[in-house]
Amino acid sequence: MDYKVIGGAALALHGLARATEDLDLLVDPTDTNIARLREALRTLFDDPNVDEIVASEMRGEYPAIQYIPPGRPFHLDLLAKLGDAFDYPAIEAEFKTFEGVRVCVATPRMLHQMKRSTVRPKDRVDATRLAEAFGLEG
Repeated sequence: MDYKVIGGAALALHGLARATEDLDLLVDPTDTNIARLREALRTLFDDPNVDEIVASEMRGEYPAIQYIPPGRPFHLDLLAKLGDAFDYPAIEAEFKTFEGVRVCVATPRMLHQMKRSTVRPKDRVDATRLAEAFGLEG
């Protein structure tokens, strides 16, 4: 499955932990990739609602789906793009290892670029932390 971790979990993978209750995944919205996403979710969660995740919705006007696994204290935000500026191909990413698993995560520079121009105060704090930790401008 083609995905890139963004948001608070991405910060944590780069060593900048902050509290988050979700996992933000930017996914390639092709039919094949979304089918692979559903298959991966089925192996993790016994939940027929996984079948409601469809590629056409991920390519629609609001390309985001929030998936809440049954009985779990977190949720997944599945996104195909963020506004007009950031779609799946535009996100620069690298691989990190987390508990022995290779994870594709947005680079610190990309996260900084994504977070520095938002209106949410916590994103601006994240952008400042990224700039300081990785020597980024702005």
